[in-house]
Amino acid sequence: MTILGCLGIISGIFLGDLWIKNKVEKSLAEGETRELFGGRLLLRRHHNRGAALNFGERKRPVIAALSLLLTAFALGALLLSLGQKGNGMLKAGLSLLVGGAFSNTYDRLKRKYVVDYISFGVKWKGLRKVVFNVSDFCIIIGALLAAFGAGR
Repeated sequence: MTILGCLGIISGIFLGDLWIKNKVEKSLAEGETRELFGGRLLLRRHHNRGAALNFGERKRPVIAALSLLLTAFALGALLLSLGQKGNGMLKAGLSLLVGGAFSNTYDRLKRKYVVDYISFGVKWKGLRKVVFNVSDFCIIIGALLAAFGAGR
């Protein structure tokens, strides 16, 4: 994977998720829910003032600083991997992770919360209450790809 490919993934995630977050902020009230795909996906505006699942919401400056630090660490790992030949899985995973991390860190610094908007329309109420955004999925998938790529 080339540096341009990595930059494309990172900027695509950042700009795409930012666009969706801005649309959600304008079109849905806090906590309002709309069903998509026959109720399989739920569009719900949620302001996450902490980390995952609102963990640490009372320590927002600490969460923002930690988010910034971890994003910088992931970016550093990506930059180091770009100096190596091959291992596209590692580079793609780190690109997904960095793109998602940039997006959520930007929210934490600019808005003082992360805009989440996707839930699953499942019967289990515990999972139904959890709200994600595209960046969250990119971080999870990117971390898994990076781990598998690093282990090769």
